[in-house]
Amino acid sequence: MRFWRALILVCLLAVTVVPAAQAEEVDSTAKSFWLHMNSTPTTDEMITAEASRRSYVVLNAWEADLAAKLKAANPKIQTFVYKDLSSTRSYACSNGVDDADLPTGVGYCEASNNHSEWFLQDPNGQRFEYDGYEGHWQMDVGNTDYQNAWADDVIASSKAFDGVFMDNALFACDTYHEGVCPSKYPTDESMRDAYRAMLANTRQKFVDANLKTIANLSNARLYDGAWDSYVEHLDGGFDEWWLTFGDNDLLSEYEQGWGRQVAEIAANEAKGKITLVQPHHSGADQPFRYAYASYLLAAGSHAAISEIQETDRYGNASEWRPEYDWNLGAPLGEHHEVAPNVHERDFECGTVIVNANRTGSAAVTVRLATTQLNEKGASVRAVSLKGTTGTILRKPC
Repeated sequence: MRFWRALILVCLLAVTVVPAAQAEEVDSTAKSFWLHMNSTPTTDEMITAEASRRSYVVLNAWEADLAAKLKAANPKIQTFVYKDLSSTRSYACSNGVDDADLPTGVGYCEASNNHSEWFLQDPNGQRFEYDGYEGHWQMDVGNTDYQNAWADDVIASSKAFDGVFMDNALFACDTYHEGVCPSKYPTDESMRDAYRAMLANTRQKFVDANLKTIANLSNARLYDGAWDSYVEHLDGGFDEWWLTFGDNDLLSEYEQGWGRQVAEIAANEAKGKITLVQPHHSGADQPFRYAYASYLLAAGSHAAISEIQETDRYGNASEWRPEYDWNLGAPLGEHHEVAPNVHERDFECGTVIVNANRTGSAAVTVRLATTQLNEKGASVRAVSLKGTTGTILRKPC
């Protein structure tokens, strides 16, 4: 009897020392998101399907009911409410009264009547209206009173959501009015200082309110250190134009190119932060595989991808591709360079390879350690990739 008791004790101790991470199922199926910001109609079938597929969804302030339905269908989905950091909207004000649910933090009527100093002005003293976006008026994000009012109003109206999606965290002083900068922020760096101040000064308010924050950091790759300096004060970032800008406009590697956008994911994963990346393409094989394989090179448990075919068409969810369900198993390490600008990442059940050289450059052949299946289901021991192409390979696991 004493022998059996000792044996049972040894077994129990062996169970307790197994690391928790080993007990969890680790896979590399895609995480994806849905930007439902055009208020297109939804059905119960659509809600059920997309709630099971998407990790994150962005909705308008007046879609709290939809947020609740998505949560009911999948309690793990994270819902974010859309709010523009940079503008107030005159179309969201009628007869001198701001709408109850705003796409911004501060109402146009309230600001225009009581805080005219919050509107940014051009060198001639005129307010800035976004080029191409009627009724969007640019605000002074560096003004502390505006920062506090924006955050307080957003928090008060976001109780039905898990977080806030902050649009238009800008980097250049002439964004939306090319060639003309605000008199208060005449340089790009002064404009970035204003945004960093706004994000830093309001950060604790959102933490205290238990609201996660993701900001649209489009074009961060063009400015040294911009992505990290903004994300420092956020729970994540969204890159609206990621790697593919159309079927025939694919970002290759250079100082401000492919590597910087892949590094956005890697940097955020290391900090446990969210990265949402959005390639633009029609679904053609080359841009899709180039973007998706590049995503897999750096993605961990937080990054998500969702393609878009037409700019600003934020209605129905993006197409769900069979490759998103391929389980490559746990990554066996970070991605590494196997030839100039050609990167590979190995997984328990597959391999991802990307050639980030310019479009049209000569193909590079990469030999595999084992036979794997390509996207067409053919067995291969090597792959040949031209510039701006990628491949996702699978092996028995």
